[in-house]
Amino acid sequence: MKFVDTHTHLYLPEFEKDRKEVVQKAVNNGVVKMLLPNVDSSTIEPLLSLANEFPDHCLPMMGLHPTSVKENYEEELDRVKSSLTFENIVAVGETGIDLYWDKTHLDKQIIAFKTQLQWASQLNLPIVIHVRNSFDEVFNVIENVSLTNLRGVFHCFSGNLEQAEQAVNLGFMLGIGGVVTFKNSGLDKVLENICLSKILLETDSPYLAPVPFRGKRNESAYINIVAKKIAEIKNVNVESVASITSENAEKLFNLGRFDRNKQN
Repeated sequence: MKFVDTHTHLYLPEFEKDRKEVVQKAVNNGVVKMLLPNVDSSTIEPLLSLANEFPDHCLPMMGLHPTSVKENYEEELDRVKSSLTFENIVAVGETGIDLYWDKTHLDKQIIAFKTQLQWASQLNLPIVIHVRNSFDEVFNVIENVSLTNLRGVFHCFSGNLEQAEQAVNLGFMLGIGGVVTFKNSGLDKVLENICLSKILLETDSPYLAPVPFRGKRNESAYINIVAKKIAEIKNVNVESVASITSENAEKLFNLGRFDRNKQN
C-alpha cells in the first residue's frame, strides 16, 4: 500500500531532534509523499529546506495561515508571493479563515484569503483551506470571488454533512485526519455519505494525533491509522482507501511530475 499525507508540518520545531528519522519511518510505512503547508514568513525557510533535503518525498505548499494574519498581513503576503515562484510548489496554502482563536482581524483574514484564492487561480494550483468556526464565512468568500478554476481541499474537515456536500459541490475535496478516530467527532456519519473519490488523507502532524496516540506528537507514519478507520466507516478494505485517496492526491496536486521512475 502507498499513502500520501496531504498535510504535515514536519518542518516545525517539534521534529527538530528526529526529523530525518520521522520522514524515514513514514516512508517505511508506505507514505510516498508528504505535502508541507506553510504558516507564515517564519516557516518558509525551514519548510523549503526540508523539501530540498527530501525532494522525492516532501513537497512544499506556500501560503499564509489565517492565524498569522495580523496588522502586517500585507508584508506577510508579499513574502509568501515571492516564494510561490519555485517550480516545485504543489499548492497555495494553507489559507482560510479561523475564528476560534481571534475574531479581531476577520476583515484582514478575508482579504488575505481572497488574495490567495486569486493566486491559486492565476497559477492554476489547488488551494488548501483552513476552516475553524468559519464555514459560513469561507463559503461566502468562495462563492463570491468569481474565479472559475478553483479546486483544492478543505483541510482537517470537521463540519457536518451539509457543509461537506457544499464543499464537494464547489469542487473541493475533504482532508480527513486523526479527528476521524475520536469517539465523538461525528465524522463517521458524514463520511458514510461522501464518496471516497472526494477524500484525501492527512495527519496535520505534529497536531491531532489519532487514537491511540491522541494527545501525543502526531507524525506522517500514523496515516495508516486514519486509513483503517475510514475503511471501517466505508465498509471497504484499507487497500482500497489507500489506493483511491492516493490517486485523488496525485490528480489534485499533479504529483506525477515528481515521480522520477515514470519520467525515466
